[in-house]
Amino acid sequence: MITFRFAECSLPESKAQSLAFFIAADQPLSSTLDRLAQDHFPLLESYLKQVDFAGQAGKIVPLSMSVNGQPKTIFCIGIGKPTAQGRITIEQFRRSTASLIRGMQSRKIGSCSVELPSSQLFGVSDFDLGKQLVISACMGSYKFDDYFSDAKRKVFKELTIECCTGSDADKAELQKGVAQGSIIAQAVNKVRHWVDTPPNKLTPTILAGFAKEVAQTYGMKYTEFGEQELIKMGMGGLQAVSAGSEQDCKLAIIEYKTEKKGAPTVAYVGKGITFDSGGLSLKPALNMEAMKDDMAGAAAVIGTMQVIAQLKPDINIIGIMPTSENLPSGTATKPGDIIQFYNGKTAEVKNTDAEGRLILADAMSYAVKHYKPDFMIDIATLTGACAYALGPYFAGLMSQHDELAKKIEHASLISGDRVWRLPMDNDFKAAVQSDVADLCNSGKSQYRAGAITAAFFLQAFAGEVPWAHLDIAGTAFSVPDITYYDTGATGYGVRLLVELAMHWDTIK
Repeated sequence: MITFRFAECSLPESKAQSLAFFIAADQPLSSTLDRLAQDHFPLLESYLKQVDFAGQAGKIVPLSMSVNGQPKTIFCIGIGKPTAQGRITIEQFRRSTASLIRGMQSRKIGSCSVELPSSQLFGVSDFDLGKQLVISACMGSYKFDDYFSDAKRKVFKELTIECCTGSDADKAELQKGVAQGSIIAQAVNKVRHWVDTPPNKLTPTILAGFAKEVAQTYGMKYTEFGEQELIKMGMGGLQAVSAGSEQDCKLAIIEYKTEKKGAPTVAYVGKGITFDSGGLSLKPALNMEAMKDDMAGAAAVIGTMQVIAQLKPDINIIGIMPTSENLPSGTATKPGDIIQFYNGKTAEVKNTDAEGRLILADAMSYAVKHYKPDFMIDIATLTGACAYALGPYFAGLMSQHDELAKKIEHASLISGDRVWRLPMDNDFKAAVQSDVADLCNSGKSQYRAGAITAAFFLQAFAGEVPWAHLDIAGTAFSVPDITYYDTGATGYGVRLLVELAMHWDTIK
């Protein structure tokens, strides 16, 4: 937990255990840091040159010194070189902020007084600077350490950040940004905790229970269907994927309604496979333990709904989470089986490891029939093909609706959850046609492009609704070299979907 507060003080007079300064490359030290150095470390600039620090992005130098008779750690944090226009990306501020938090934790420093840089340096408002400060700091502090019995292995989490600002800063806007950022950060880290939780502790029923808890806590309508109900309703995709598991599948639905009349309705549909063994098309044993992350899409939607209920955007949001577990057994779905979905379409199951699209098909069909959304977005750890194509830093965005795709792309630039649009050309559509059913759940090999062919399978269940697909297989787990991520879950999607909802009418 991080406590944020604003201080009316000079940093050298702060009672915090540490002081932090963000330093741009090839720029002079701030007047506060320069004055501090003159009084307590006159050779600071020489020392920084000695350790090859010149404000480089991602570099942090901790210094120990006595300030006004108190021992202090001084953090000098590089934020990179400004462009010719004098700007640094806000993403670099996020990563530098997380580096500070990691530095505090590793040294068990509980408090830090931070000299905030000007928001103008990043081309954002004071509100956005405050929001990004909190989100990146809290994300940087996260560590899944619930199952360490040795307290020494648990990360140091009780931190206080004291924000000191320049005279030109709008402190009220910064504080509003901090308040909103705290709401978003709490949800992101909650989602990461769910995704990191081992599958013996998080079943489809438990995941649906998290959705119910969020809905009830924040006053939203909640609907849940159990396995027998889903079978009676004709949800053959959920039934087929769950057939090999003793765990019941669920369909969880959270509804947020705005008070604004005539507002559009957007459906967020998240894949919730709490463990994916591949079914009878068994995955290789190597790294299978990471398949607990296959519910990251559903978790992101639940976390997003928690934020939306508090920030109250002027659109209606329907969060739909199909949850299941994909295991092999004597009752499991077999390659070659044909199943029928909620909208009546049929599919040949050639590969039981292409299961996410089967449960999403039923959920999307339900959304189209019962909510008639103006737009629909699904988010899923869907294909290894997308992870190989784009690596761990960009989610795949697939859509034939340019207006919706552009909104998502713009929201991704602001939020930090990045996307890259892949071509949904109709030449790929034939890849998922079957000789014995309407569709085949595994694209024909000659078309390759597995992420795109999977999207075309899903498109068959969007009806006439403008729809976009987010494949987060590469971004949901184990993303390297970004300081606000740890070794496991990233919480990808919450920041993006929240940004999209909050600025739906203004994002073009």
